Amino acid sequence: MDFLKGLLIRLGSTVVAFWLATLLIPGISLDTGSAGEAIVTLVLVSVIFGVVNAVLQPIIKTVGCGFYLLTLGLIALVVNGLLFLLTSWIAGQADLPFHVDGFWPEAVLGALLVGIVTWILGAVLDRD
Repeated sequence: MDFLKGLLIRLGSTVVAFWLATLLIPGISLDTGSAGEAIVTLVLVSVIFGVVNAVLQPIIKTVGCGFYLLTLGLIALVVNGLLFLLTSWIAGQADLPFHVDGFWPEAVLGALLVGIVTWILGAVLDRD
């Protein structure tokens, strides 16, 4: 039961973070007609983002370990921006009305904002 609670908290945090990204960062858009459609789209995009990160992030960190060390971790901004852009592309292929215009600054700032917001909300909401 705790696993499900943690999963729902992470999903909810990511949904809120993506919603904030669409509001605060020009170039990240959510073109929906209704609030219900927007919520469903944000949930689906959050799930896509979670799957993309869960599958690709460990592979990228393992293969690119040297780059992480060489750049003192700053390459993570580039990797997260690319994963954010990949999420937008997959959402487009699934006909979801979520779009990121480009890598810089939209995808990088979007990934940074989503990361910070999810971290803060996870820390606040996931207290036992």
